[in-house]
Amino acid sequence: MLEIGGIGGLILLVLDVWAIVSIVSSGAGTGSKVAWTLLVLLLPLIGFVIWLVAGPRAAGQGV
Repeated sequence: MLEIGGIGGLILLVLDVWAIVSIVSSGAGTGSKVAWTLLVLLLPLIGFVIWLVAGPRAAGQGV
């Protein structure tokens, strides 16, 4: 039987990887990309939520 914490951790890992790929493919400057990536890596849940609200968008999304 799978644990709820294990599933939640796996989901968070997938979301963080998606966020980092999106950060790297964004049109932001290198320093901004490094800062966002470090935020997501060091604070996985909080960093992801902050990135989701205020982070750089991937190139080609046309927002």
